[in-house]
Formats: sequence, C-alpha cells, structure tokens
Amino acid sequence: MPRYRLTLEYDGTPYVGWQRQENGPSVQSAVEAAILSLTGETVKVRGAGRTDSGVHALGQVAHVDLSRSWKAFTLRNALNAYLGQAGERIAILDAVEAPDDFDARFSALGRHYLYRIISRRPPLALEAGRAWHVTKPLDHEVMHSAGQVLVGKHDFSTFRAAQCQANSPVRTIDRLAVTRSGACIEIRVSARSFLHNQIRSFAGTLKLAGEGKWSVEDVRAALEARDRRACGPVAPPEGLYFLAVDY
Repeated sequence: MPRYRLTLEYDGTPYVGWQRQENGPSVQSAVEAAILSLTGETVKVRGAGRTDSGVHALGQVAHVDLSRSWKAFTLRNALNAYLGQAGERIAILDAVEAPDDFDARFSALGRHYLYRIISRRPPLALEAGRAWHVTKPLDHEVMHSAGQVLVGKHDFSTFRAAQCQANSPVRTIDRLAVTRSGACIEIRVSARSFLHNQIRSFAGTLKLAGEGKWSVEDVRAALEARDRRACGPVAPPEGLYFLAVDY
C-alpha cells in the first residue's frame, strides 16, 4: 500500500481548523473527501500540524496511504480538480511517494510559522482576514529584542492554552525574529514542536512590547511566572501561517 506525502496551501478562514470536527468543515475532511471522489477509498489524512480555526498554511504537510500507485503529478492535479469543484480553498502544491515509515507529524524535525501584523490606522481592504490589524504604532525592534527572551528551552506554561493536551509545557524555540516592511510586521518562529496557541500567545505579548506597554523584562517575568494569567492577549488566528516542515 503506497504512502504519499502531500504539501498543502490553504486559506483557513472557512474552516474550523485542520482536524476533522463535528462543528464545521475542516481541511482534513475536505482533502479526504477529494481522495474519496478520486479513488473511491475512505482514508485518513494525517497532518504535520493541527492548525486552529482561521489559521492559514503555505506549507502544511500530510501523508496518506492509498491502495494503488499513482504518478505524483496525476495525484496532485486530480486532487486539485476535485477540491476546486467542491469550492474548497485548498491547494495541493506537491504529491510524492514516501517511504512506508514516513509520518507527517512524528517524522518532523522542525516546524516554521509566520505571524503577520499590519500596523496602521486605516482599515484593511486587501489584507482583511490575512493579518492582525493593529491601529497603534509598533516598534518592531523592541518586539524582536523581547522575543529573544523566548528563544531556547523553557517551561512555556504562560504561553499555552488552558486546553492544551501536551504532556509537558517544556519546548525549545530555535529561532524567533521580528522584521518590518512598511506597515507589515512579521514574526517568524521555528521549533521542533509547539504548544497549543503558543505562537499566538507570543504575538499578543510581543505586541504589548511593541506598543511600549511592556518592557523586555516584563516579557521575561511573564515567561518565568509559568502561569497562563501572566500572558498578554492571545493574538487572533487570521495572522498565523503554517510555513513549512523540516524532515
């Protein structure tokens, strides 16, 4: 039974998230429906990351086992055709046959996320639903400096959702960089794995630093508190993008 690795791009706006749920459409269920239409097989597609409702992806990775072999470009193009016919906002960027022991989630060595903030007074026209609109001026250099407090191995209890199911709050952040181009501020974060809402919690806290409401030491104190109540506001999902996975 051949295994295929899929790389996906999607607009998370109309979905309840990656994972199949009973309360609305998911990315996972849409891809599984496209595979059913193509192959007649009911399968489970496993993703590298369970993005939340409204979160986008530029390089989500998934794997699926099919009963017959497909040429990679045929599988990619056919799935995109069925997704398009269904009106889904999902694209299969790549499909390749993978080793039997490849697992989109557990084989991952690193994950990369992007959080986008548009810092300007006027409302968003083209970027609505694609970034967090912040009307106050933000100092991205201060945000970057504050972000370095979060790099390394730490107990991130402050920065994970109350409903997070991870066994341990300890994670290692390999890189956190804040840059600016015009009104757009980008927060890029890399790690092997993340806690639930960790990056959105980072973004909301760093926004306070960018506004001048928090200092670098305030961010350090929040981290060291190991208490969810010490976290800044959780940033909205529309600014978050799952960029890529390393294997």
